[in-house]
Amino acid sequence: MPSRNDVQHRLITTFQRRVGNPILRRLPGQQLLETVGRVSGEPRITPIGGRRVGNEFWFVSEFGLRSQYVRNITANNRVRVRLKGHWLSGTAHLLPDDDPIARLRELPRGNSTTVRAVGTDLLTLRVDLDD
Repeated sequence: MPSRNDVQHRLITTFQRRVGNPILRRLPGQQLLETVGRVSGEPRITPIGGRRVGNEFWFVSEFGLRSQYVRNITANNRVRVRLKGHWLSGTAHLLPDDDPIARLRELPRGNSTTVRAVGTDLLTLRVDLDD
């Protein structure tokens, strides 16, 4: 029998994939993460929420290693991030030793609230942006 976390993960990711992400990707101010599909090799674009601090962009994945974009980053950590309508290249790093709850307190409130509410396996990520 699937666990509560498995059911929650399946429901949320289905909603995100079919409803939320297609809408959010079209919004001009939405922050986006572009990874390379680990199987297809094609670009994969995911709406995210985080904060740029200098030449770093910080965000938290609500499903950690189960998130498709995290799995893509594990295979190829070169990514692009769209911030304020501009695409920036960088190198993504998974930070399992970082406290994701504390990190969410430093990130934009709206997205952080959603991540805390639906997330089951929080994981901090940092993108080191190229100059």
